[in-house]
Amino acid sequence: MASDLPFKLSNPEIFRTKALVGGEWVESKSGKRFDVYDPGNGKVWATAPDCTPDDTDATVKAAHEAFQTYRKVNPRTRAQCLLKWDQLIRENRDDIAKIVTYETGKPIAESQGELDYALGFTWWFAGEAERVQGTVQTPAAPNRRVFTVKQPIGVTVALVPWNFPIAMILRKAGAALAAGCTMIVKPSPETPFSVLTLAYLAEKAGFAKGVFSVLPTSLDGTPSLSESLCRHPLVKKVTFTGSTRVGKLVAKICSDGLKKCTLELGGNCPFLVFDDADLEQAAAQLMALKWRHAGQACITANRVYVQKGVYEKFTEILAEKTRQLKIGHGAKDGITLGPVTTARSLDKAQAQVEDATKNGGKLVMGGKKLHGQSGYEGYFFEPTIITGAKDGMLISREETFAPVMALFEFDTEDEVVRLANDTSMGLASYFFTKNIDRTWRLLENLEAGMIGMNTGNASAAESPFGGIKESGYGKESGKDVAINEYMITKTGTLTLSDHY
Repeated sequence: MASDLPFKLSNPEIFRTKALVGGEWVESKSGKRFDVYDPGNGKVWATAPDCTPDDTDATVKAAHEAFQTYRKVNPRTRAQCLLKWDQLIRENRDDIAKIVTYETGKPIAESQGELDYALGFTWWFAGEAERVQGTVQTPAAPNRRVFTVKQPIGVTVALVPWNFPIAMILRKAGAALAAGCTMIVKPSPETPFSVLTLAYLAEKAGFAKGVFSVLPTSLDGTPSLSESLCRHPLVKKVTFTGSTRVGKLVAKICSDGLKKCTLELGGNCPFLVFDDADLEQAAAQLMALKWRHAGQACITANRVYVQKGVYEKFTEILAEKTRQLKIGHGAKDGITLGPVTTARSLDKAQAQVEDATKNGGKLVMGGKKLHGQSGYEGYFFEPTIITGAKDGMLISREETFAPVMALFEFDTEDEVVRLANDTSMGLASYFFTKNIDRTWRLLENLEAGMIGMNTGNASAAESPFGGIKESGYGKESGKDVAINEYMITKTGTLTLSDHY
C-alpha cells in the first residue's frame, strides 16, 4: 500500500500493487508476488504480482473483446482520451517521478525529465489519431477505381525495459491507442509500479475496460510469460525494446504466427569528435548523453572517437566536467549520478574496465565499484573515463550500460567512419564538426537509423525512432510511420458499369 512506501505521494491512489486485466485489478492466478528493489540502497521496498502464462489467456481475450468495440471508436474520441490521459499524467508528474526514481535509481530531476519527454508522445499521438488517411486512385484498367483504407491490427503486446519505463510505454501505447488497437504491457521486473500508475490513469482518462492491460512478472517469470503472450493466437502485433539477443528470440517466436513485430534493440553507438568541432559543445552534449541514468540508455555514446589533434584537450574538458558529478541516491537533492539499476550491471562494468586496462587502456578517473562502501549501499559505480581505448576491447564490442566512457583516437574521416560502422549494431551515431561537406558525408555514410549532428539529444515525438542492422526494425514516434506499425492496409477495387 502507498502508506508503506519509503516516500510520500501527493496522490496515493496512483500507486497500484495489482495487475490490470480486463479493467479489473487482480492478483496473479498463482497468488505469488515478487520483490522490487531500490537500486539506491539495495533493499526491497514493495512487492508486485508475479504473473505467469496462466494469466495470459484471460488477459488477451479481454483485450480482444475490448478491441471489437474500441476499433470502431471515432478517432476524435480516441484523441480526446489520449489528451485526458496526457493531462492526468502531467498532474501526477512529480509523484510518478518519485516512483521511477525508487525503481530505476535515476536522480529525481532525470525522472522528471523522462516524464516531460514521454508526455510528448501522448500529445503527439493524440494528433496522429485523426491524421490516418487512405487513398483513392484511378488505375490503368478501364472503369476501375482502387481504394486503400487503414485499420487497426488488433490486440498488441508491449515488452518493455526498465531504463525508461514511462517513455517506452507512452511511445508504444500512444501509437497503438491512437490507431484503435488494444495493448497489453509486460513491464520489466524492476519497474512494474510506474507502468501500473499509467494504467490507473488510463482508466481515469476514459479508456474502456480491457483497452490497456498490465501483467507484471518476476525476472524468472519473464521468459515464459513473454513467450505465452507472443504465441497467443489473438495477439497480432508485438513491440519489444531490449537486447539484440532477446529481440531475436522474440522475432523467432512471433514468426511462427507471422505476427507483426517492431524491435528496438541494442546499440553500440559511436560518438565522433573532429578537430574543427566546438569542443565545449561536444563535451556538454556527451556529458548529458553518456552519464544520463548512469550510462543505461540504448542510444548512449558507447564508443567515443576523438580526432588526434584535440584528443588530449577534449579528455581534459570531459574529466573536469565529470569530476563535478554528485553521486548518491536519486531521491536526494542535487544528485546528478545515481546507481545502476541492477546488481549484475556492476560486474559487467568491472569486467569491461579490467579488460580495457589489461589491453593498454589508461584510467583517467574511476574504474571501481562503490557498492558496499560506506554511504554507497546501492548499486553504485564510479564515473569512469578510459583513454587509449582500442578496437577489440570488450568495451568496443559490447553495450556498456554503466557509467564507463572509453575514448578512442583517430586520424582521418575515412578511418573513423570505418571504425564507427564496424559493429553489428546500427541504432544511433553522433558526430561533431563545423564542416558542412563532412556533415553531409557522415549523414549518408554512418550506418545507423538515427544520426545526431552536433547534438547528443536526437529523440523526440516528432522524429522516427529506430535502428538498422541488428539494432532492430520498425519505427516508433514520428509522423505517419509509427502509427502505421499498428495498422493494416486494406485494398478495395471497384469496377464501374458503362451503363447508367
